[in-house]
Amino acid sequence: MNEINHKTVFVLDHTPYFGISCESPIDCDFIKSKVPVPPISKSLWTCAVEASVEYCRIAYDLFPVGKLIRFVVSDTAAHIVNTWNTNTQSLTHILNAMSMVGVPPRQTQASDYSVIHGLRAAIEALAEPTEFQKEQLLAHPKSDSFKLVNRGRVICITSARDDASMKSLEDIFRTVLVQQNSISVGHKEYINIDQCHLVIINLYPANMESMVSNRALIEISPILMSEIHSNKANKISNKLTHLILPHFDLASTTVTGIPMKEEQNASSSANYDVEIFHGRTAHSVFLGTELVLPHSLKEGSDYETVTLKWCTPRSCGSSEMQPCLAQCRVTPVDVTSRPSSCLINFLLSGRSVLLEMPKKSGGKITSHLLSAHGGEIFIHSLNTARSCLEDPPSISEGGGGRVTDYRIKDFGVLMQQHRLVPLKPLPERQPDENLTKMRSKLARNSRYWPLTLGRTVLYNVRHFVEPLLLLTQKPELSEDEKMLCLKSIYNLSQLEERQEVLALPNMGHRLKGNKKEEQYRLLWSELETIVNCNGASPAHKAIVSCIRECRRMYPNADGSDPYEKSADGGVSDAHRASVIRATTDSPMSPPHSIGGSGSSATGGSASGGAASTSTAVGATTDAAVTSTGAPAVVLGASGVLGARTATMGSGSGKKSYGSGGRSLLDVLASTERAISQKRIDFSGRLCTPSGQVAKLYSHVGAKDADGVQGRPADVK
Repeated sequence: MNEINHKTVFVLDHTPYFGISCESPIDCDFIKSKVPVPPISKSLWTCAVEASVEYCRIAYDLFPVGKLIRFVVSDTAAHIVNTWNTNTQSLTHILNAMSMVGVPPRQTQASDYSVIHGLRAAIEALAEPTEFQKEQLLAHPKSDSFKLVNRGRVICITSARDDASMKSLEDIFRTVLVQQNSISVGHKEYINIDQCHLVIINLYPANMESMVSNRALIEISPILMSEIHSNKANKISNKLTHLILPHFDLASTTVTGIPMKEEQNASSSANYDVEIFHGRTAHSVFLGTELVLPHSLKEGSDYETVTLKWCTPRSCGSSEMQPCLAQCRVTPVDVTSRPSSCLINFLLSGRSVLLEMPKKSGGKITSHLLSAHGGEIFIHSLNTARSCLEDPPSISEGGGGRVTDYRIKDFGVLMQQHRLVPLKPLPERQPDENLTKMRSKLARNSRYWPLTLGRTVLYNVRHFVEPLLLLTQKPELSEDEKMLCLKSIYNLSQLEERQEVLALPNMGHRLKGNKKEEQYRLLWSELETIVNCNGASPAHKAIVSCIRECRRMYPNADGSDPYEKSADGGVSDAHRASVIRATTDSPMSPPHSIGGSGSSATGGSASGGAASTSTAVGATTDAAVTSTGAPAVVLGASGVLGARTATMGSGSGKKSYGSGGRSLLDVLASTERAISQKRIDFSGRLCTPSGQVAKLYSHVGAKDADGVQGRPADVK
């Protein structure tokens, strides 16, 4: 009860200026009257009262106790509408008092009309203890350890000429606040104000322009925060509806697709939408990564709402009860609309409605339940994960649950990497410095961490990218470590070029038929995600760029490029080629045609680019064979990557599939196949100098001569 929204005071300006029209005409039609009725317009006072009472209604509906709101009307003096007593905390009492106050007079000779009288009364009201605060003071009469924290909010609806007038109003409010605290020290009926939030709303007619600027929340003094909003009179209701969300930590949900019968034709029905307010806990309680709250900006407003789809309603019996994570009271935003009234009456009749929301992996899931209990309507956040009422799964044996493929060893490694030991406090060491560092490290390394092997592709083939997974967890990488990570990426790219199938467990609905294309698409996507989450150093960015470059080798499931090359946001082809050459080329590799400004890959025709590509591939392969004497797997792959980059520089930036021409992989494969199928030349030709005729079977005569000389004489 010590929150800042425990006490709220509305100060309504009742000066003659608020008696003028808001200049927003409302057309009226009378069915039985043929005489046209001229449009009517509300006054600034009526707009202010309606919006503040609606603010009060939402707070009373969602918080029956604990949230108190007072009203102060200011003209020549301050008029107190209600007190902190719960008997006066009702809409009936407030509306009756406002009807007695009435619209301010249009013309008057008095000059002492001011909103400052109301601001002074509002500060005195915050200094008065509520019933709950009185109970706390009585429970701890002379306790030194207990300190009552008194905080509150003042919402002032007035009209000012310019920003200087608003600044003067804030200065007066701050001065009176300090004076009130000094008075409260020696006064038994007042308590000190520890914090005050001042919200000033400048109101003006719809056909005028205001000289008052909007200003976000700032701290004026240690005990005073202030913000300014300038609004047209016909839009003040939307502004207060927006402000009540952060004031009371609320959230908006729009129930869409509600079938209702038409009022004109009972045989037909149409779908309607109803917006409701409730506690933010109903949305924030979901911690799973599979749920996506469909946020959207409400039309005509400045706040977001979550759209949930209506499901088939059912009775709220004991057999339909489901475990929930949180429950919050709800109230409709537009309480007078027919769809809101129908929904409220439907729920109060004893029916419950399930609400659906989309999942990241596709499909929908039942996430919320609307139901009434004791005449009040609640929204329940359902448990979308494993129910806490079920038996927990056994990690070792699998009994009691269906989940048996937890990453137990990886979780143990994660615990060891983030283990803390107590340190002796030192004066030069900041308190909790290492704890803050460890929290940031743990948040970075666990931002993407699949719980089971069935939900990941990358960790099932981690033997291919083990150095990358371990090294990218560091905040900074050396040049050697970066090169090692890039080498792992190119080795993985080589597997994809050879179209090798990855040995994966059953992936559920994530893989459709365990196709190779789907496997590699998810693998590249997961690899990019984990490197992005681990760090943002230049080395991490270079690794991500390399992953994106290799990921272009296979498009998305719809055939599109995973990364469209933009005019100003894409990485240059020369830069990509330099990264590939620096990490994969042999010292014996010929110079690439990409690097030069006048090369055929970048400036020539398509045929010239293809010719230079074939030369680079052949040269790289020959260099690898002559230097090692074995087929060059890694260097051959680098030649493919280098040639593919050159093709991207001369073409459109995408790899063509099914275009009818031979790809670079086909060129390299056919070249290596031709070399491997050649018969080894006979030694006579290899040993004979050029220009002379090779002698066949030259070693045969030499062996016969050696045999004659070394044979013993015949015995007669």
